[in-house]
Amino acid sequence: MNIGDPSYLKALWLLLPLAVLCIVLYRRRVRLMRAFFAADALAKLATGWRAKRRARRIALWLFAIALLLFSLARPQWGFRWEESTSRGLDILVLLDTSRSMLAQDFKPNRLQQAKWGLRDFTRELRGDRVGLIPFAGAAYLQCPLTIDYAAFLMSLADVRVGMIPRGGTALATALKTAIETFDKQAESDRVLLLITDGEDHEGRIENWLPELKEKNIRVYAIGVGSAEGEPLPAADGGAGFQKDADGKVVLSSLHEDPLRKLSLETGGAFIRAAPGDLGLDALIKQHLSSLTRKETDSRLAKIWEERAGWFIGLALCALALESAVRERRGGAQ
Repeated sequence: MNIGDPSYLKALWLLLPLAVLCIVLYRRRVRLMRAFFAADALAKLATGWRAKRRARRIALWLFAIALLLFSLARPQWGFRWEESTSRGLDILVLLDTSRSMLAQDFKPNRLQQAKWGLRDFTRELRGDRVGLIPFAGAAYLQCPLTIDYAAFLMSLADVRVGMIPRGGTALATALKTAIETFDKQAESDRVLLLITDGEDHEGRIENWLPELKEKNIRVYAIGVGSAEGEPLPAADGGAGFQKDADGKVVLSSLHEDPLRKLSLETGGAFIRAAPGDLGLDALIKQHLSSLTRKETDSRLAKIWEERAGWFIGLALCALALESAVRERRGGAQ
């Protein structure tokens, strides 16, 4: 026998206090009857009454409850084999880890908001492969494309500002790494999910537009940050903000134009994130749902036969039998 939902088996523990309650109420009933009636009068009024029959009724009632609770756990036996095919997209996440992602216009900072949003995004994936490429002044593949979302989330948890020794922001390098990572023979639409404030210290991202189009890679850019700019925390981790050579506070703002051009020219979309809402829900509903998915896996799946109906039927029989048992011989219940 197989149990489809074992968590419901815990509910069977409810039978213990329920049985105790039934016994307590039964004894209370007998005690009250004896308190109101004399022994000889009670014998005449309760003629033919049998305590064992009352116990049988309680036992049948508890047995029916146990069967109904057990049926919730979805007992199964017998199975058949069915071919199971999963279809999905290839989604590579390019996550900016440069110092500008420490700006606090998104609390507690831009990078942490991006990580929380990606965690929720992963919960909505169904058969899509996802990978992770953090970048700053350089980029590297931290999590290859996989449907093991737990492994992806473990890699995501390790992402932090400063994990890439080379500082700055090199979007072109990140795009090159992503293009090399995608399966060159893939038949499905390939998604590049770029999460950044758009600051770029090297330029040249337009040089990769032709190859992105040729390989059918759609860029969906999520812009994090405010247009007016936000001071960066001091580089030494102390109080205050980072300043330039002239002693002015460095402001980091969202650079929309390059992100918008990159996404729209590749058939993707640009989404401006807001504090508390990275915009990934809208991305799934409005864009990713309509893309072409490829067959990523085909295997035989064991499908168990549900047998809860048998236990529900037995429970109904037990309740019918319980109602038929009379506590008084030759009289009413």
